[in-house]
Amino acid sequence: MTLATAYWCILITALLPYVLALVAKTSGPGYNNRNPRAWLAKQDGNYRVQHANAAHLNAFEAFAPFAAGVLMAQFAGVDHGRIALLAVVFVAMRLAHGIFYVADVQLARSLAWLGGFACVVALMVMAAAAIA
Repeated sequence: MTLATAYWCILITALLPYVLALVAKTSGPGYNNRNPRAWLAKQDGNYRVQHANAAHLNAFEAFAPFAAGVLMAQFAGVDHGRIALLAVVFVAMRLAHGIFYVADVQLARSLAWLGGFACVVALMVMAAAAIA
């Protein structure tokens, strides 16, 4: 794997929140694009919409630290294969996280989140160690 793989992973991770937003919007009746937040507020009993929306927001939260971790590791001279491997694992964990969130499988969702978070921490720690 090359650094280009990690960059593709950044792109995939940047697009993931929008895929999850689409899942939320298509999971409930009468979606209203004129006022999507009011529509979302009316989806109290629709757990699929609520969970897809929560996964969408969480995917946005995860993006910045991941992208920063990849770029930090690259700039610090960390082995490109290691960066790419962690990036691929992160994407796999985030995809699993979204699926488990929408499916309401709490333990698996939390473990997928933790796996992705561990990848980000590893990228940043390797970057810090490389320049120390």
